Amino acid sequence: MDELLLPAMPEHAAAFSVLLVSCAWAGDALLGDPESLPHPVRLIGSLIGLLERGCASWTRSRRLAGACIGLIVIGTAFGGTLAVVRMAYGLSFWLGAAVSTCLLYTCLSTKCLGKEAGNVLQRLRSNDILAARAQVARIVGRDTRTLDSEGIVRAAVESVSESTVDGIIAPLLYAFIGGAPLAMAYKAINTLDSMIGYKNDAYRELGWFSARLDDAANFIPARLCLLLVPLAALAMHPGRALAALLTGLRDGRNSPSPNAGYPEACFAGVLGIQLGGPCSYDGDAACKPLIGRPGQLLGPEHISGAVRLMWLTSGCGLLALSAARMVAGWLFGW
Repeated sequence: MDELLLPAMPEHAAAFSVLLVSCAWAGDALLGDPESLPHPVRLIGSLIGLLERGCASWTRSRRLAGACIGLIVIGTAFGGTLAVVRMAYGLSFWLGAAVSTCLLYTCLSTKCLGKEAGNVLQRLRSNDILAARAQVARIVGRDTRTLDSEGIVRAAVESVSESTVDGIIAPLLYAFIGGAPLAMAYKAINTLDSMIGYKNDAYRELGWFSARLDDAANFIPARLCLLLVPLAALAMHPGRALAALLTGLRDGRNSPSPNAGYPEACFAGVLGIQLGGPCSYDGDAACKPLIGRPGQLLGPEHISGAVRLMWLTSGCGLLALSAARMVAGWLFGW
């Protein structure tokens, strides 16, 4: 990105990249994702829906159609963002910086995730179990209509921990590697997986490409949690930092997802709880592998603890990746 967008100042590329991403992180922390404002991810979702409706006329192979949808959406997100950013820099350096920052800001979701989990917490503290079920359904894919209070807390904590990867750490990583274009391409991959990457009869073939690509894109960010969550724990529960690391190493592979288990296990280690267990999806009973050691009964305080840990992990991610970007610039001139 730096060579494409900033040919006149390569010696300052690393510092400028850190500045833009930091401003985007601060914008997300302050503003979140106002639903009244247009959002690139909504445009990506609309494009996916349009292509999905028309894919039946392309080929009889739903696997091939799914790969075509994925490549078109990702290419459009990356190419469109690159074109907009380059055009902005062509008009004015500061306009380009502002556009890049705004686009990077839309790729992060720390405040939005914390707000959604906080709404679940508020309903539980008001003893409104029906409203809490409806609220947690906004952030999880499992059935929530029969969840008790403990089940709602477990679902919320698992969602917060898993979303720390795809809503925060992964966008930050790709933003530092390739700026707004690569970060937006990642959000396209993530949106594809959330819309058509389901492992059910309707999407098993159509969504295979998106699901596998999402697994690959989150492979490194998920494992960065083995470092970042214990670091965050030092500011929250210093005595639990080692437990976070050990639980992540021991139970991170327990999840059926190749990536979700690592942040879940680290969060479970810090909070001193056990995640996983019985659940259901689309009416079909399932039992997720257990993650973490049996500990305290799950209560609303664990949602607030997970949100606090998410914020600390987000901050640690920004600092650690900023440092890595500066070192890469110093050592390799990148």
